[in-house]
Amino acid sequence: MRTSPLRTRTRSLAVAAALAACLTTATTATAQEQEPDSPSTAAECALPGRTGWTDEGHDTDRAQFQRATGTHRVLTLFVDFPDAPATDSTDAYAAHLAPAADWMRTASYGRSRLDIATPYRQWIRMPSDSTSYGFDRGITFETHERYVRDAVAAADPFVDFSRYDMVYIVPAKAARAISFSPTYLYDPATPGITADGTRLKWAVTFGQDMWRWGYKVADHETGHTFGLPDLYAFTGETHRYVSGWDLMGNIAGPAPQYLGWHSWKLGWIRDSQVACLPASGTRTVRLTPVERPGGTKIAVIRTGETTAYVAESRRAEHNDRSACSTGVLIYKVDSATQTGDGPVHVINANPDTTPPSGCAPLDLAAFAPGQSFTDPATGIHIDVRRGGPSGDTVRMGKP
Repeated sequence: MRTSPLRTRTRSLAVAAALAACLTTATTATAQEQEPDSPSTAAECALPGRTGWTDEGHDTDRAQFQRATGTHRVLTLFVDFPDAPATDSTDAYAAHLAPAADWMRTASYGRSRLDIATPYRQWIRMPSDSTSYGFDRGITFETHERYVRDAVAAADPFVDFSRYDMVYIVPAKAARAISFSPTYLYDPATPGITADGTRLKWAVTFGQDMWRWGYKVADHETGHTFGLPDLYAFTGETHRYVSGWDLMGNIAGPAPQYLGWHSWKLGWIRDSQVACLPASGTRTVRLTPVERPGGTKIAVIRTGETTAYVAESRRAEHNDRSACSTGVLIYKVDSATQTGDGPVHVINANPDTTPPSGCAPLDLAAFAPGQSFTDPATGIHIDVRRGGPSGDTVRMGKP
């Protein structure tokens, strides 16, 4: 199982507290519920980051993380080692990762593009054995930076790094010691890595797990360079928080998309596509599926300084596991929770239902018309009123 992006020295590995939730059948609005006098702005539901690292806050540090919109010029380097020389062509490696560009373009509604079409297709020999880079010990930030620096220095005579925004480093299959795929995020307080007069800020160093996860591991790891946290658990049952509903959770899960909250954070959906309820009252919202462009994408109820509940419509009809991922997804976001500790918790609408073959239990979490969620701690409720192929209607309320 792959680990989180570095820096490991700053992680908190405390186990997140279990989310309490109460599921009830849907009810009509009471006479006391009132629609807000005027629509709230989306900004009133945006949350501030409180971890100093990758989190669910909207105030992403643009000195540390790259913008998620526009074209990202990626240089792909293929490396082998004195103890693990390559014996095959780089073509299969490049072809394996190539679909990541289409995935990113589709998931972002065309607002984010990975330019990975022209990798440097020669093997670059690293100066040290593959076993010397510490991947088998979990790898530290310093050792990881040495790995990236060695690859950059070995490739520098052949490529112009000033032409690129980030680097993908792909090891030969023979290098089994390079086992997993962490993301390198530079430290502005250190000299770091420079080539061709350019500071290297972001790199994905792929491991042998790329062959198990498939091309979407590139989209997952690139998401860290945008400031997204890991949504799987660093301790305990790995996928207990979001399962496959977001690529930052289970990469091999059924949902071919980021959560709507992430799309908002990344600038892929507009503020006008966010229905916000920051204070008391109720609001009825027609949601269009996050898998499709256009329309209102998320309904947000803010519950605190760093917390909110989100509802979104999911219709993964082009996925071969779409039976796992259709309906209204409701989840809690906490922008003060560290990566790997559960910054997002999906609410399971059907905890007693046996999932079909190929689906994990939480993959059946979506709500159907006639179901509702109530949080006993805050009194907020979200009722699913109607649903169909084109989306869902929800009514959200806050005392």
